[in-house]
Amino acid sequence: MNFGRGPSVVLNVGGTRYSFSREVLKDFPLRRVSRLHGCLSEKDVLEVCDDYDRERNEYFFDRHSEAFGFIMLYVRHGHLRFVPHMCELSFYNEMIYWGLEGSHLDYCCQRRLDDRMSETCTYYAAEEPPGQLGGGPEGKGRRQPGAEGGKWLERMRRTFEEPTSSVAAQVLATVSILFVIVSMVVLCASTLPEWRAPENRSMEEQSRYTAESVREPSGIIEAICIGWFTAECIVRFIVSKNKCEFVRRPLNIIDLLAITPYYISVLMTVFTGENSQLQRAGVTLRVLRMMRIFWVIKLARHFIGLQTLGLTLKRCYREMVMLLVFICVAMAIFSALSQLLENGLDLGTKNKDYASIPAACWWVIISMTTVGYGDMCPITVPGRILGGICVVSGIVLLALPITFIYHSFVQCYHELKFRSARYSRSLSAEFLN
Repeated sequence: MNFGRGPSVVLNVGGTRYSFSREVLKDFPLRRVSRLHGCLSEKDVLEVCDDYDRERNEYFFDRHSEAFGFIMLYVRHGHLRFVPHMCELSFYNEMIYWGLEGSHLDYCCQRRLDDRMSETCTYYAAEEPPGQLGGGPEGKGRRQPGAEGGKWLERMRRTFEEPTSSVAAQVLATVSILFVIVSMVVLCASTLPEWRAPENRSMEEQSRYTAESVREPSGIIEAICIGWFTAECIVRFIVSKNKCEFVRRPLNIIDLLAITPYYISVLMTVFTGENSQLQRAGVTLRVLRMMRIFWVIKLARHFIGLQTLGLTLKRCYREMVMLLVFICVAMAIFSALSQLLENGLDLGTKNKDYASIPAACWWVIISMTTVGYGDMCPITVPGRILGGICVVSGIVLLALPITFIYHSFVQCYHELKFRSARYSRSLSAEFLN
């Protein structure tokens, strides 16, 4: 600390005093308190606190003393909870004043805050230090040379990554969604017999990206959509902070899987021309074109429901593996028994549908999931009894891990909803400005 004298400083919060050494303030977890260490004059101190007593080296904050006591418990023990009998929004306001966010709360309190903010439609904007805002004369005087460029890159990154962060981000997300919908409609329509009947082309010819196909309306629309997705992906890669992390993200991998088949197909057509090699590659090209269905997953970038599903699957992979193990074990047991009862005992009534254990596995899986296509069914009395046991066992085994997956889904939904609410605050601020 470059202001004041004495080996220690005193914080007076609503009448409750706390004594700290000067070195502790330097790396204090509360941003407002740590800013005292860099104050050079009494004017700088009064920008952080409400009053200052030079004789006792005491800094006064006219804030809720009990709320600050709970915040100090978080500083010491790492757990932040609401003050009993205190409004959640009022305590959240105290948190923001001292430099904390909702993510610092324990999970139970995060849910309470999320529900309360959703009910009242109230959002608080975190207070930035004067040196980071750059809105006043002091901020302009201390602005670093590269701050403007970094701020512009951060704004661009949030525009492309967070659809609710600003008006421009919402417009960009809407345009991207429209392109996805148009591309899906064209993909579905291209498989209709009426779509290709007038042209009377073979399947191999439909897979080519020739000059004639590009000039067709479907080819033009597809090229425009691919151009938009490519430009969007390139810009997001340029403005990303960590290029390696950008490439490893699942949504970005899906973007590449949706874009690259088009360029691969075009290159194959350019290098092979119209000879027989392209005819042999017709199946491969059709597969590549059908990979455009991955564009639907791009909607996860703009819808919290799909994001919740992906995050739940990521966190519940152990439960999913456990579920698959349950199914595989039951399939091995019931398929072997059903093959034995329906075909292996040789009682004069052989069921050819159960000629082998792999064939019986199909019946087991559709019975355990209660789908029941009816394409194969047991005809012996022991086989039917086994079928009933298989159905009941399937219901029980599939229901066991569902509770864990459900709770994880609810937790992921609240986390993503809370994050979306934080970005909505900046959108509200943009409207106010």
